[in-house]
Amino acid sequence: MDNNEEKNGIVTIEGKRGKIKCLNIIGTIEGHNLADSGTKTTKYEHVLPELVKIEEDDEIEGLLILLNTVGGDVEAGLAMAEMISGMSKSTVSLILGGGHSIGVPLAVSADVSFISNSATMTVHPMRTAGVVIGVSQTFQYMMRMQDMIIQFITKNSNVNAETYKNMMLTTDEIANDVGTVLFGKKAVECGLIDKVGTLRDALDELYSLIDKTKKR
Repeated sequence: MDNNEEKNGIVTIEGKRGKIKCLNIIGTIEGHNLADSGTKTTKYEHVLPELVKIEEDDEIEGLLILLNTVGGDVEAGLAMAEMISGMSKSTVSLILGGGHSIGVPLAVSADVSFISNSATMTVHPMRTAGVVIGVSQTFQYMMRMQDMIIQFITKNSNVNAETYKNMMLTTDEIANDVGTVLFGKKAVECGLIDKVGTLRDALDELYSLIDKTKKR
């Protein structure tokens, strides 16, 4: 196994049904700024080139994405989601634990998305950290980014924009915050995630997609 791949949370799985890659997206998604020391992170500068390698490797037939993330850098998370959604290889995502904030577009970027019954997703408006310039242009930029995220999510899932915006702006769901917490079945019922399932379910779905691709 490639040591760099293992270090970056990527595992190669080769069995009777095909050869796939498994990508782990865990902890905080780290962007241009380093996360606090001791924080579990997924570094986008490591993931992006690995996705290119997977896309260009003729031996790799599919990608399984395992998510347990609190969210993180919006631009980095959205870049990773765009890369995954644009891949020609079969892709399946599975949320284990949590797929919060910018983890939502990452979850729906796959061809088929799963969530475990006990996992949760937090949907809320875009946040920013650090020094903020208090001018209208800053607010307009954040609104445009938020609209881009909503467009991506609605394009890659079965939830409509109005429903998603309502979940983002709910005031009685989270203490001292705005947004909605979705558990496994609720995430599927609203159309955000495709199916509730286990690791076995996600793998079976991925191999099924690979088989369909081979028959074309």
